[in-house]
Formats: sequence, structure tokens, C-alpha cells
Amino acid sequence: MKCPFCGESDTSVMDSRVSEEGNSVRRRRRCSSCQKRFTTYETAELSMPQVVKHNGNRAEFDPEKLRTGFSRALHKRPVPTVLVDEAIERITQKVLSLGVREIPSMQIGEMVMAELYKLDKVAYIRFASVYKSFEDVEDFREAILEVEKPRRRAN
Repeated sequence: MKCPFCGESDTSVMDSRVSEEGNSVRRRRRCSSCQKRFTTYETAELSMPQVVKHNGNRAEFDPEKLRTGFSRALHKRPVPTVLVDEAIERITQKVLSLGVREIPSMQIGEMVMAELYKLDKVAYIRFASVYKSFEDVEDFREAILEVEKPRRRAN
């Protein structure tokens, strides 16, 4: 690490501490040339994979696009924002944990559907109708029967 004061590359670490959140390390350093002290922070640099669209185009992974999809599906539904935020965080962490450079948009869509299924069945059907390009009433009927299966088993 170069000294920000004199540019010397020979510096030594005097003290290291993990941040309160546990996601960075604070290091106190001293320059061996000018003896000035300075602080550096070390954090992990995580990169999200590129999203491969249906047409083959690639785009950056954007959690705001997830939020937009959730918002449209959950429009006027009684689901707290905190639950939506948690669902988006779970999807983001799943995508990150895959450790891939590219991910098909369809795979992300399936993750969104799984989260919506847990949050609100009406929102799930709304999202599925667009995502799966429902063409007629029969497609809706099949989706509704799929949502009702667990309820029928419980009765």
C-alpha cells in the first residue's frame, strides 16, 4: 500500500480491526519513509453475474428490476414492504452464491415466482401470467389449481 502523503510503497500495518458489521477490516498503517499514519479499509468485492435475456442480450443484474416485478405483481395486495425486501435479498444472495458469471433471466424469474408463491398467491398468479405468457383462461385455471393443491390436501 502506497503512502498517500509521500508515495512510498513501504508501509507497515500497526493495527487491524474488524468493523462492527463484520464486513470490512480497518487497518492503521505507518509509512516507513515519512512516518505519517493513515487508515485503510479492506472489503470483499463481490460481482453479480450478467443476466442473459431470452434474446441472448446481456445486462447487469439489477435488484431494482426485481423490486419493479414484485411491485407490479403485488399492486394493492396486503404484503408488507419488509417481506418484499427480504425476498429480494434472498434472491440476490442465491444468485451471488451460485458463483457463476452469467445467469439466464428465466432462472431469476423462477426464483421470483417461488418467493411470490410464499408471499401472496394472487401476486404469484399475476406474475406467472406475464412471465409464462398465459394465452387463455385455461392457463389461468391450471395456475389456480396449482396454487390450490396444498389447500385441498389439508382438507
